[in-house]
Amino acid sequence: MNNFLFGQLKFVRDNTIKQVKGISEEEARTVPRGFNNNMLWNLGHILLVHEKFSFALTNEKMELPKHFAELFASGTKPEQWGTQVPGLDEMLLLLAKQIERIEQTLRHRLEEELEQPFVTSAGLELLAVKECLSFCLYHEGMHVATIKAIKQQLAQR
Repeated sequence: MNNFLFGQLKFVRDNTIKQVKGISEEEARTVPRGFNNNMLWNLGHILLVHEKFSFALTNEKMELPKHFAELFASGTKPEQWGTQVPGLDEMLLLLAKQIERIEQTLRHRLEEELEQPFVTSAGLELLAVKECLSFCLYHEGMHVATIKAIKQQLAQR
């Protein structure tokens, strides 16, 4: 039987993907006035943080290109991007496959404690695998709200 946490991760991810289906590459890369980043950055950041919290913190192998950290880590901005930026279609494919990878890797490890507690930038201490995955729900939700706000801003142009 599937754990409810994986169902929630899938639900949230499906919702994230639905938010950007049908937008153009140009829209995905536009940083509206009043925002630091664009929709593509937010998607890449969601992807990167899920990799870190699901794989790196649990001593599993991250499967993202190494340069993704340079593009999508906290504090980065599209204005700093070079030439190796993934397109929207590639990003959506990576996002679509990630939750299944997380479930396959961690479904029997939810109760496992982390080797070292991890404190998020928001100040929350994570002690176990299930806590890392649960935090990802909150984090992704915050960035989906930003994506919605960017879409709204672009629609008003």
